[in-house]
Amino acid sequence: MEKLKERWGITSNWQLVAIFVVFAINGSFAAWVAKPVTHFLGLSPETTEPYVLYLFLRIILIFPIYQFTLPLVGWCFGQFNFFWGFTKKMLSRMGLKRFLKED
Repeated sequence: MEKLKERWGITSNWQLVAIFVVFAINGSFAAWVAKPVTHFLGLSPETTEPYVLYLFLRIILIFPIYQFTLPLVGWCFGQFNFFWGFTKKMLSRMGLKRFLKED
């Protein structure tokens, strides 16, 4: 735990717990939000063959939702700065840095 706290620049165990809770909640939240979006787009397991294609498209849809909601859920737990930095770093590593405003 100490190595993780040092790597992330965290000062307390409570902050570490809040970060883990945000990751857990946001993953479930992104999947929950993706369900009506896939329905709106006309994607369902019954209409999309093969089923693996449906799963692939749903995962592709969940990813941007997850990235967008991560700082928002983090803000609810008082960890916006950590998750905004985390999101910027992840998008930068994926080659999407040009879409982020420079600080």
